[in-house]
Amino acid sequence: MKKIIFIAIAVVTFSCKGKEEESFGKGNDTEKSGGSVNEGMVAETKTSVDLGESIFLGKGNCVSCHKVDENMIGPSLQNIAKIYKEKNGSIVAFLKGEDEPIVDPSQYAIMQANIALTKTFSDKELTALEAYVNSTLQ
Repeated sequence: MKKIIFIAIAVVTFSCKGKEEESFGKGNDTEKSGGSVNEGMVAETKTSVDLGESIFLGKGNCVSCHKVDENMIGPSLQNIAKIYKEKNGSIVAFLKGEDEPIVDPSQYAIMQANIALTKTFSDKELTALEAYVNSTLQ
């Protein structure tokens, strides 16, 4: 009798454990179809400006020469946004290497290494970077 109880407990224990492992990491149909986010899942929703800021501070390395409201090695972001707005220019086209510099052409040679880098960015990343620059205009 003890053997039967022990076997029954072992079967129940292992069968429950198998169901837990099976469902771990697998979403239900709502999750798979892009529905709700369950507890423990991180919902990543970055705005275009947020993405642009992270590129500016990170992989774009823009922050090494540009500040938001102060001229440094390069012009401030506010100055860039103002001039591009006044001249109806495209920051994206400039960063792709398709347009001439309009803010401070004398500094363009210094920026060549970064232009080579920004040419590798996706259109979404460049548009986000432009959105971030424009967001600094007050």
